[in-house]
Amino acid sequence: MATTDSTPLIRRFEREFKGRSIIPSDPALAFLDELLEDHADEWLTRPMFHYRWYHETDATKARRILPLWSRTDVSDESIAPVQKAIGDRQIGRLGVVGSNDMTAEVIEGSYRRFLAVFDAQLQRSRFLFGDRPASSDFAIMGQLTCLALFDPTPSALTVDTAPRVHAWTEVMEDLSGLEPDEADWMPADNLPETFRALLGEVGRFHVPLLLANASAIERGAERLETEVDGHPWIQKPFPYQAKCLRWLRESHAALDPADRRRVDTILEGTGCEALFSR
Repeated sequence: MATTDSTPLIRRFEREFKGRSIIPSDPALAFLDELLEDHADEWLTRPMFHYRWYHETDATKARRILPLWSRTDVSDESIAPVQKAIGDRQIGRLGVVGSNDMTAEVIEGSYRRFLAVFDAQLQRSRFLFGDRPASSDFAIMGQLTCLALFDPTPSALTVDTAPRVHAWTEVMEDLSGLEPDEADWMPADNLPETFRALLGEVGRFHVPLLLANASAIERGAERLETEVDGHPWIQKPFPYQAKCLRWLRESHAALDPADRRRVDTILEGTGCEALFSR
């Protein structure tokens, strides 16, 4: 069976190939990396998909260009039905990420806030955990290739308010000249306030939905209803994200007690601690 999820693929490559690891060696940092990776994969994908298919300007660019990535040696007439079909299909899937008229303000507000806190973090270090990239850096970069580089509305916002984030995303495309060293990881007991601010964004947006979604799945509910950042949020439950929460909890429980206490101290007051307070 093919594996397409980047998280298990990264862990597989970590086991099979030595050197140039993107998982911090400190177990506490490794867990925080996993948490931020999940936030990028499961929350930042919401503004990515929302901006691309909710706004007509962005949807028009995407439907016109994306089919041509598979091949360019086709006529406009032959590719037109494919362009329409892809656009219609993707717009019809906006509900999967919870994008609708009710949630648009929350989703777009979360991206504006993310740009501000991530820009502040990048002023402190080249990457999230120091001077070498972690898996969460690549997870964020994956969403930003769309948000910062391709789609007109969020790209313009990024260039206008956080040009550093735009530049970082382009740099992340090729890190072949980087020679990482163990000393490049940031010490867990000296994380800057900008890093805690990032965790606060996870607690503000991602955590409430993870918990509400898991509750809806457990109850067999057909609709998820909760509040995110003080605004109502309604969508269909998403079974995969219930698995994501379970995996995070398993990783947290698997930590050595001393490492778990270190993690819990870092998470305290960010909202993320609610994930593990059962």
